[in-house]
This record gives sequence, structure tokens and C-alpha cells, in this order.
Amino acid sequence: MDITVLEDLAFQLDPTQVLQKLHVREDSKQVSKVLGMAAEAQAIGRPKAIYRLAFIDSKESDHVVVEGTKFTSRILRVNLERPQRVFAYVATAGQELEAWTASHDDMLDNYWADALTEGVLHAARRTLDSHLKARYEIPQLAEMNPGSLADWPIREQRPLFRMLGDAPASIGVELLDSLLMTPAKTVSGILFPTEETFASCQLCPNEGCPNRRAPYDTGLLKRKYGED
Repeated sequence: MDITVLEDLAFQLDPTQVLQKLHVREDSKQVSKVLGMAAEAQAIGRPKAIYRLAFIDSKESDHVVVEGTKFTSRILRVNLERPQRVFAYVATAGQELEAWTASHDDMLDNYWADALTEGVLHAARRTLDSHLKARYEIPQLAEMNPGSLADWPIREQRPLFRMLGDAPASIGVELLDSLLMTPAKTVSGILFPTEETFASCQLCPNEGCPNRRAPYDTGLLKRKYGED
């Protein structure tokens, strides 16, 4: 099983972006408090990731089999039409920031700590992407995450974690019976080489999502995946 563990992923919380994300004006009395918390998160954070390089065994109309593990999703299947290898991964902001967030009893402070921890997770994910692109000479990567679309529901966490074995535990991540993960600021999924940009957001009509990474494409589901 070819699994790589990445500890203490590099990340940087940009002060300007932090203030914009938390809707705090630069002339606000809250600036020093928010930036102080951001500095704490930067010092405490130890984001980590694990990934497994795996090759595709077979492709059917609505599923793929990756080194003996079956993933059922028409959209994933179409996205993997050309790639022959994928990267199953888990990335987390870490238990250190989870404990730090929980230590804030004040409701507003807790909200800020939670948002900062999420920012660390996103920054760590970008570092994972950069690592994979450099190591495997991949120009562009896309990903799908169990539970992000109805076509690939959260129950697909089970085969993903089976495929990763004990590796998630090595970075402090556990899959709960609810199929959520702990620490809360953790993400899992499959990364794959692609020639065209893809984000699950393109297939999601929830325009109010604060984590939207791409606009909703109303015709993409039928045009590319043959579904209404």
C-alpha cells in the first residue's frame, strides 16, 4: 500500500484575507483581537495529510474500481474517463487547533477560532496540491469529496477509509459512525489529474454556500454526465 504521510504542512494566514473572511474592517476595534488570534493559530497549527497513490482496475457506467475498492458515482466515473491513477487522501487542520478552538468560551471568539482553523485547512490543502503536482509532474488536479454531491453520497466515506487503512489514524483522524470525521476541520476525497477545470460546486445549485469555489453551471450535469 503506497501511502505517504505529510506532517506539519506549510501554511500562511494572510492578515488582509483573514479580516476580509471574517468581515472585520481594518478600522474596527476588533482588528487587534482577530489578528492576535490569527497569530496564535499560525503558531499552534500543525496541519497534516495522508494520501495513497492508486491505479484504476476497471470502469463501468456508474462506478469505478480502484485497486479492489469500488466507488459508485456516475460523475466520478465520467471524471475518471482518461486518468488511470488517483490519489485518495485525508487532510486535517489537526487536533491542536481543534483543542484551541474549543478553549474559547466566548461565542464570537469561538466563531473566529473556528473560521481561522478552517482557513488553515484550506491553506494546507493547497500545499498538498502543490506537493502532488511537483512530485508527480501533474499540471492540473481536480477532486471529488464524498457527500459533496447527491451522486456521490457521504456513505462513500466507508470505502475511501477502507482503502486508506490505518493511515488516517496516524494523523489523528477518525471516521465516526455518523460518517463525519474528527477533528471537525478535516476533508477527504479523491484527487485526479485532469485537462479541464472541475469543481463539484459547478454541479451544486446552492449559491449561498460560503465555501463555493466555482459558479453553478446549469447545463453541465446533462451536457457532460448525461443526467437531468
